[in-house]
Amino acid sequence: MGTYDWGAQEIGAPKRRELRKVPAAVGLLLEDVQTGWVGEVVRVEKAGGMRVVALEDRHGRTKSFRTGFGFLLEGEPVELVDPAVAQASAPPAQAAPARSASGSVVVRNLKARTARASRIWVEGKHDAELVEKVWGHDLRVEGIVVEPLHGVDDLAAAVRDFSPGPGRRLGILVDHLVAGSKEERIAAAAMAVPGARGNVLVVGHPYVDVWQAIRPSVLGIPAWPVVPRGTDWKTGILRGLGWPSQTPADVALGWKRLLGNVRTYADLEASLLGRVEEVIDFLTAEESRRDGS
Repeated sequence: MGTYDWGAQEIGAPKRRELRKVPAAVGLLLEDVQTGWVGEVVRVEKAGGMRVVALEDRHGRTKSFRTGFGFLLEGEPVELVDPAVAQASAPPAQAAPARSASGSVVVRNLKARTARASRIWVEGKHDAELVEKVWGHDLRVEGIVVEPLHGVDDLAAAVRDFSPGPGRRLGILVDHLVAGSKEERIAAAAMAVPGARGNVLVVGHPYVDVWQAIRPSVLGIPAWPVVPRGTDWKTGILRGLGWPSQTPADVALGWKRLLGNVRTYADLEASLLGRVEEVIDFLTAEESRRDGS
């Protein structure tokens, strides 16, 4: 196996750590340590008698690197090798487990599971699409369905109609759930519904809209545009980005463009990540206790 020798070794330094050999395969997300370039492998080819990989970053730009040392895979230093070399020298068990967009280990050959009675409710279609893109695999494994509410103004009535109880739980993700807000009062009213306590969890993020839960660096900007008071928020954001913003079709296209830049949980703000994980844990806690896990 190769050794971890990025930079000179001082006399008396610990023995160099052996690195895991990883095949240079299309779709692998790598970081080049020397330049900090992060991207997916889109090509593996020979150039100038060397084996090189082309890494495409989130903006569609590509850069080629020689295989070998100097790469990080999920934060782990690895030796990037030709697939044929890896197959000859390393057992299949050494391959890194595939990860979903949420960072969880991908469950292979999963049999279809009957959906739980429990549900995740989110405010709108965009919230549902974002949760599905990042946590979709996890939700299918757990049999959890995400449903958009199209607004939370009458959340208490919706919770009452759902009739929450043991084995029939609700996890609700609310936009702009901050102290003193209208949303905080709505959440409190929903939790006062009979059967809600212990069976309903209302969590939220501080953003006006779930769009803001996407890290601005994903779009190549330092911060989200400031929307003037009295301007529709989505329209103002699109204008600030210099994108079409006049019609509902423009808004839909803008969201599609934003969502297309989201690849993994690392593209989202921690304030959203923690809340979604909290909801999933809440909805699966009863079964985990029954299984003794």
